[in-house]
Amino acid sequence: MNIGTPLTPVATRVMLLGSGELGKEVIIALQRLGVEVIAVDRYPNAPGHQLAHRAHVVDMTDAEALRTLIAQEKPHLIVPEIEALNTALLAEIERSGSTRVIPTVKAVQLTMNREGIRRLAAEELKLPTSPYAFADSQQALQDAIEGGIGYPCFIKPTMSSSGKGQSRITGPEQVAAAWEYAATGGRVNQGKVIVEGQIDFDYEITLLTVRALNAQGEVETSFCAPIGHLQEKGDYIESWQPQPMNALALQRAQEISKAVTDSLGGLGIFGVELFVNGDQVWFSEVSPRPHDTGMVTMGSQRFSEFELHARAILGLPVNVDLRRPGASAVIYGGVNTEQLVFEHVEQALAVPESDIRLFGKPESFERRRMGVALATGDNIDEARERARRVVGLVKTRDGA
Repeated sequence: MNIGTPLTPVATRVMLLGSGELGKEVIIALQRLGVEVIAVDRYPNAPGHQLAHRAHVVDMTDAEALRTLIAQEKPHLIVPEIEALNTALLAEIERSGSTRVIPTVKAVQLTMNREGIRRLAAEELKLPTSPYAFADSQQALQDAIEGGIGYPCFIKPTMSSSGKGQSRITGPEQVAAAWEYAATGGRVNQGKVIVEGQIDFDYEITLLTVRALNAQGEVETSFCAPIGHLQEKGDYIESWQPQPMNALALQRAQEISKAVTDSLGGLGIFGVELFVNGDQVWFSEVSPRPHDTGMVTMGSQRFSEFELHARAILGLPVNVDLRRPGASAVIYGGVNTEQLVFEHVEQALAVPESDIRLFGKPESFERRRMGVALATGDNIDEARERARRVVGLVKTRDGA
């Protein structure tokens, strides 16, 4: 792999479609490797905009706007970081051979829509999943629940992230509100929702799965240590690594993750979400990019998930070694403002083995993720306690 010099005719150019907090860290990793980075997002001054070589504000579902921008920038690699994209255009660009889409257009298309990835996993690959059905109306949703899914169950948009539009219901009187919330809460209103039956599990994990080239130039799959996490309304609030697992459960988790990522193809990191109960493992979802729960790797691993992604997509070697048990915890905005101020940062960073990342989002909402606390320790309990302590010490206020 040759890497040119940024801002010269021989530059290696990578375009990120979506430049939030995860994209920002990918940009940092790419720039450390001498890559010229173009950050694209739907709103100005997104976190990645603030440090890329060039930044653009574009509706990424608009085929012509996106086509014009790609023709202007001529990236060698396009790295989708969000779900709301015009994948038909990306497929056209990939077919032209001028630009490589990471990891592949197939992966982006299937994973941006819960219907595509669930049918791949359950119906084509025959992997264990929770019971599920798709519904394109409130009545169809009611029929699916009463026809076998049962209560309690989860209703989700077919296209969303970070828990948007998701709800758990326990009775028929909640169906109408759940349908409306899912139909309006997703990234793109597809007119269809997925309903999933609740399964009993001990814990859920993210298994970061890396497809990278080995010394012989062949694609090889590596697994980071499993990441445990807590969610609230479908959105992660805390994660830790390594999640303790018995050997058989870990083996099954790796087999499921490899089957899914082999089918999706390409190079890069995948965040595979799984449910675990004893030796049993069920597939839940997969993201063909760094995962929010994986932010813990910025403290726990030799190379973070963002550095692993950058290395893998460039065809460089990867190392998934765990450095020390670690944890992360979300710092919320707490207030609605365009002038957010963080206070007591010095007290928070006095916590042993702690760090924070403040994302620099231009607008804060009460429940918007505006930063993350990181901590390491002798074990995950110590790391989690430290990360939570950091969050408790950081205060936010409206600076207006």
